[in-house]
Amino acid sequence: MPNITVELLSGRTLDQRRDFVAAVTEAAVGILKARQEAVRIVFWEIEKSDVANGGTLESDK
Repeated sequence: MPNITVELLSGRTLDQRRDFVAAVTEAAVGILKARQEAVRIVFWEIEKSDVANGGTLESDK
């Protein structure tokens, strides 16, 4: 069973998540030969104030 963990900045819509899990599940089934019902995807939302790139908080951009 593939367990896929996705970290992303908060603010994505439910429709975006639906589209993402459909595409990733399809890829896992095609490439890994996993059963569709066995593909597990977990989202971890990160606030922009919790992430910095290049010395700048994402919330400050």
